[in-house]
Amino acid sequence: MTDHELGPVQVNPTEGKAAPTSSGSSSVQIEETEDIPASTARGWRFYGAFGTLCLVTFIIALDATIICVALPTIADDIGASAIEAFWCGTSFLLASTVIQPPVASLSHIFGRRPALLASVTIFAGGSIMAALAKNVAVLLGGRTLQGLGSGGILALTYVIATDLVSLRERGKWFGLISLNWAIGSILGPLIGGALVEVSWPWLFWINLPFCGIAYIAIPITMRIKRKEDASVNTKIQEFDWIGTVIFVGSLTSFLIPLSWGGVMYNWSNPRTIVPLICGILGLVGFGFHIKFCRKYSRCDPLLRPSLFTSLTALSAYFATIIHGIIVWCLVYYVPLYHEVRGSSPIASGVAVLPFTGTVAPAAVVVGLLIAKTGIYRPFVWAGWVLVPLGMGLMMLLERDTETFRWVLIYLTGGLGLGILYSAQSFAAQASASNSDLPFAASLYAFCRSLGQGIGVAIGGVTFQNQFRKQIEKSPEFANKAEEWAKDASALIQVIKKSPASMQLMKDTIIDGYIKGLRTVWLVMTLLACVALLVSLICVKAKSLDRKFETEHELHQGTVEEKNAVTCSERNV
Repeated sequence: MTDHELGPVQVNPTEGKAAPTSSGSSSVQIEETEDIPASTARGWRFYGAFGTLCLVTFIIALDATIICVALPTIADDIGASAIEAFWCGTSFLLASTVIQPPVASLSHIFGRRPALLASVTIFAGGSIMAALAKNVAVLLGGRTLQGLGSGGILALTYVIATDLVSLRERGKWFGLISLNWAIGSILGPLIGGALVEVSWPWLFWINLPFCGIAYIAIPITMRIKRKEDASVNTKIQEFDWIGTVIFVGSLTSFLIPLSWGGVMYNWSNPRTIVPLICGILGLVGFGFHIKFCRKYSRCDPLLRPSLFTSLTALSAYFATIIHGIIVWCLVYYVPLYHEVRGSSPIASGVAVLPFTGTVAPAAVVVGLLIAKTGIYRPFVWAGWVLVPLGMGLMMLLERDTETFRWVLIYLTGGLGLGILYSAQSFAAQASASNSDLPFAASLYAFCRSLGQGIGVAIGGVTFQNQFRKQIEKSPEFANKAEEWAKDASALIQVIKKSPASMQLMKDTIIDGYIKGLRTVWLVMTLLACVALLVSLICVKAKSLDRKFETEHELHQGTVEEKNAVTCSERNV
């Protein structure tokens, strides 16, 4: 297979072969037009590339959710405290978030394929490290590496998709990627609950066969090359090293205290306040850096300032952060709601299916509709109408709510969030120039991950405060309020193992849970209403019909392969 640029070809009817022509005349001449660039040809590599993207998306979605129901068992086996078990999940999320913009920028300079292979390698290495862990330090290291690899894969999935299809077509293909994400998210808790009964290291070993398939598929299918390549020295100078250090350091400093505030340390503790303030100041400094770095260096800013010049794009990124907050709170707190009602971890994972099982079909259908109509704004509005409705209905959940009621409630919220998975990305990308589209797509993915990181803080603070207030109302257990609020998830095992003689304590904890979760749903409802208002005011209708241009093309292979694919496209 060759990766060179393909010029006009002349077909020799006697030999049935295509040969380059040196003149404009030919018996049968097939040339690429400006409207059909190489990367839009629907050859086997195109479908293979998208299949590979779907595969790696499935892997990271499975891994992100497979550990949720297994953390208590893992913590007990390796002697980890509740706080250390908490960090096993949080370290993955934080690492996944901070790495996304640097990986997207590196892939633009050094190539998509090397960046994706490196991300899969890091993810596989983290999986091996976590599977072999005998203590919490090694497990945390493995989960952090998995997060770095997962974040790189997530960002590159959206970036590479922009290299393969035009803006208008992107909805159906993004919908397909979302479908695989949803399947992985649905199967994660179910497979995790089953594997932890056998041996918890299999939660991580299961990733390796998929990584092996990806290692084979990526070099074969993703022949994506930058049109204007440069020397290694030039590439090194193009990368924003200073901005990356400022961004990663500042965002980490911002997210870590958000994660441990109220859990490891009080919000008034200097260990929470100081890094939080430093992180905010660092991010402000990063904003000045990307605005002026072109004046004192040759680097391409880590985040291009042109991405933030449109009100439609800004509102889309803001709403996507809220979308991430809501999704995280649902994925984390809905299983807790069912476990505190007495369901097993596996049954709690099944209970989330009406929510997660609705997201993917909605994303696919809306993506297809947007691709057909070229209209995205009504879908953004519809999604943000359904989400606050679904969150508001969740405030009606009680400890004895009938199954059909909570199923209908989850379906409402899942439908709205699924619509937004597809529609919201168009609001962000439609405002970007062709050269900025890959960066807009990766920034959209980053904003959703950032929302999930912020959701850790918002959900945790909201739940803990209300849970503590509810326990303080009980004279018998008021002195336990602060202690219980800091480690409320561990109380689920206390409820399940407590004898009937401790029914009063069990009822007090369950009531505290229900009231605490109700306040979380209220906050999510208010945030969704803010996103709806911003979308109604700020999201403008922009055309999705534009000439497809990309700096990174997918090459179909030999001249004969490419010629046949182009002929097929035109005949259709």
